[in-house]
Amino acid sequence: MENIPECSSKGAKRRRDEDSDAGNSSSLEDDLTFTDTLVALRIMRAQFPHIHKGSVEPFILKSQLYSSVKDRTQVDRELESLRRDKVLRLFKLNTGQDDHAVMFLDDYLTQIDHAVKRMEGKKGGECEVFGWFKIHVLDSKLETGIEHQELCSLLSLGGKVKDSHISLLINAGVLTRQLIDPNMYWFAIPNIGSLLKGLVQGRKEIISLLSRRRYKEMMLASLEKKRLRMSPLDVRFHLRDLIGSGRLKTDQTPTGLIIRVSKD
Repeated sequence: MENIPECSSKGAKRRRDEDSDAGNSSSLEDDLTFTDTLVALRIMRAQFPHIHKGSVEPFILKSQLYSSVKDRTQVDRELESLRRDKVLRLFKLNTGQDDHAVMFLDDYLTQIDHAVKRMEGKKGGECEVFGWFKIHVLDSKLETGIEHQELCSLLSLGGKVKDSHISLLINAGVLTRQLIDPNMYWFAIPNIGSLLKGLVQGRKEIISLLSRRRYKEMMLASLEKKRLRMSPLDVRFHLRDLIGSGRLKTDQTPTGLIIRVSKD
């Protein structure tokens, strides 16, 4: 697997920028599978739907990687290596038990900066906590969650921590409390709420569309042309997710790829 420096370098960002429109108009059939997780991540980042409402940096679902790199153990192993090298971060999503998002670290830091700008007018004097969060928490805590005491301990490396600082991080969307343990937090992607709602509704819409057809299947070429009413994410984004999670299957035919609803 390609070795990337610990910090997201300008070179890495430039390579991704060069990919920014790579295959954006091509069919999913042309780049459905990859042999390398990082290559898959870069392509999917470049193909992330252009969202007009709100600014959300590109993210990739773990299920999408499972649909594109056939060896799931390889995906898990390479994601873990990239996470340790601080190239990317993983996030637990509330859209399903096994749903995880992947975001390149430099994109995530940009997303936090967007959140800080929105908060500065309201809580200008306490926005220093975002700097502490990026420098002391994100740099040392690479897991998807963190315990309250450890969070406060790491933040205190930057300054005196107040309850209002923690509230500010939660209100900005970089942390969410875990339901089963209020002393634990998930790291989160700010401003992603509407997209997660669209993710759930788009899944249902595509499954419903296919289920209404006689054999619960459709040619990929035709399906890709559909516009979703319930999701700002495009069909390709949802198909990768649904195939990787096992809810849809693919079959190659002489006339092209068929997408069908799984029977289980």
